[in-house]
Amino acid sequence: MSMACHLFGAETNSMTQSTVEGMSVMERAVELTKNGESFVMATVVWRQGPSSGHSGARAIITSDGKLHGWIGGACAEPVLIREAKKVMEAGKAQLIWLGQEADFKGMHVPDGVMTIPMACQSEGALQIYVEPVASAPRVVVVGRSPMAITLTHLIQALDWRVELIDMNDFSAETIDQSSIVVVATQGHGDEEAAEIALAVKPAYLGVVASRKRGKAVLDYLVDRRFTEEQIGKIHVPAGLDLGHTSHREVAVAILAQLVQLRATGAFDLNERREQATLLPTIEVVDVIDLVCGMTVRAEKSNRPFEFEGKTYYFCAPGCRATFEKDPSSFINQEAKC
Repeated sequence: MSMACHLFGAETNSMTQSTVEGMSVMERAVELTKNGESFVMATVVWRQGPSSGHSGARAIITSDGKLHGWIGGACAEPVLIREAKKVMEAGKAQLIWLGQEADFKGMHVPDGVMTIPMACQSEGALQIYVEPVASAPRVVVVGRSPMAITLTHLIQALDWRVELIDMNDFSAETIDQSSIVVVATQGHGDEEAAEIALAVKPAYLGVVASRKRGKAVLDYLVDRRFTEEQIGKIHVPAGLDLGHTSHREVAVAILAQLVQLRATGAFDLNERREQATLLPTIEVVDVIDLVCGMTVRAEKSNRPFEFEGKTYYFCAPGCRATFEKDPSSFINQEAKC
């Protein structure tokens, strides 16, 4: 077999391997995107032998500095990781040219290209396009109000991921820390939806409500033992303050706020993980309303009444008033049971 055939075979094998590795990198990119994690994509656009990198080779660098894929040898990778972190912070793509210091002397370097001399003993050079990839936010809109439907359509127009979920189908399992949650039940489960979402620590939690109604929701969360700091992260009312608006304009105001926050990096999952603190476990205690026999939660909103050192809770004002008139009769009846 001729030398030319040997060289052609080696090149073909190299291209095949590069294609397979590239597919693996793209699968990883899809996985990161689904998890709401931003990353940097590095692509070799030019090489000069004997560099082990190949044109079209790709790699992903995550915010913690881990590299997935292959773009070159041991000299190129540390430099790439360092520059990728800078690109991620700046949010702007960069073309970097890695080579021997002597290669750059007297050479015209196009504007915008960063030359980085490497001290490797082997010769060769690489040009790598380093591009930040900000994952599309995942928005969960809870409720079926006209505003919720309008907001969903607007979000779809931005190519963000969005789901419209009924309150009855909403649970902690439907969201995670990278989710953006907009509670648009509008009086039909606002408190419960906000409580479920807040415990998960989503990237954003907004409640569509008037200021009066919003205060009632926040008061409920105080009773549920969330701290002032945790409750302070809720946007009530959700969206930018545009004054008195229609439901369509409310949807626009919410989307505008989300776009604004994303631009500041507020939805970056990795950065939030570094700053996050664990929420305390909320213990839910159920007790019996001794007047009507209904099961209620032992919380401030359920009309507590203290008698002989013990606190009792009631489903309605009438039950509490009845108990107040003759507590002993109800307590004795409970003891007999």
